[in-house]
Formats: sequence, C-alpha cells, structure tokens
Amino acid sequence: MGKFILGLIIGLIVIPIFVWCWFSLGNPPVAVADKPFPFEKQVVRVPLNKRIHAQMPSTSPIQPTPENLLAGAKIYREECASCHGLSGHPSAFGPHMYPDAPQLWRKHRNAVGVSDDPVGETYWKVDNGIRLTGMPAYNKILSQTEMWQVSWLLKQADQPLPPDVQQLVQTPLPVSTPNPVR
Repeated sequence: MGKFILGLIIGLIVIPIFVWCWFSLGNPPVAVADKPFPFEKQVVRVPLNKRIHAQMPSTSPIQPTPENLLAGAKIYREECASCHGLSGHPSAFGPHMYPDAPQLWRKHRNAVGVSDDPVGETYWKVDNGIRLTGMPAYNKILSQTEMWQVSWLLKQADQPLPPDVQQLVQTPLPVSTPNPVR
C-alpha cells in the first residue's frame, strides 16, 4: 500500500512539477529549426481536421466565374503567393516554415495544391487561419467575397483557367530589394 501511495504522489506531484520546470526553463522545441515533439503533427492534425469539417461552410455564396477567378488571382498574388508560391514559382521561404507552407500550385498525389479539398474547407482555413503554422486569419483583412474568390481559385488550380487568370498565377512576384540602412 505504501508503494502505491508513493507512486501516486510521484505521478500527481513530482512529474507535473518536472514538466512545468522543463517548459518554464525554455527547453521545449519552439524554434522552427528544432526537431518537433514526437507525434506533434498527428496530435495537432486530428482536432484541426475535426473542427474544420464540423465548421466549414457547405455552400458558397459565389460561383467560380471568370471574374471571380480573376479577382481571386489578384488577391492570391497580394496576400498568399509569398508563402504558398505561384504556378512554376515556389515560395523561397514557405518550405522553411514549420510546419512548411504548402505550395498551392504544386502537384501532389492526384491534384494540384488543395484543389482536391472541398472549397468550404479552403474557405475555413483562409477565414480562420491555423494556429502555430504562420497561416493568419484573413477574416479581418479580406471580405467574405474575397475569401471565397481565393478559395474558388485554389479549388480550380488543376483545371484550365482563363488566360488572364493563368497569367497572374504564373508570373513571378517582383523581387524586392532591401531598403538601405540610413
């Protein structure tokens, strides 16, 4: 009985104190270059996917018309391409984020980017962002219509796009030069 009580004390008091000290002394992997915790991606992916599928819209208030795709391409270039790349021009720093920012114009399995996801799932990600990934919530930056336009553009990424839309998603972003230090 005494060993049981001792084990209970260690389990309920000593181990949590040890874990708290480990965290408070800055030892957990928090830098992008650190190795992740064991099973970190799996632990985060399950609740994220459950929440997205529970809350994503099932219908869109707009259609993927040429005008909406063009508007989506303009928004994508301005807000998304620096991390997620363009067709034939992957992001220079997106793959070095943790987790890496998916290159949304690159083919994987049987689809390009997230074109195999329901459009409502992409909308949810744009609207809400994803914690601890670098993906911001755009619900205070873009209107609902603009978020749907980008979502439809990405849904159509593996389909033929109108020429003006195709040109926008294939033209590399201008290379910015750093401002000189004064």
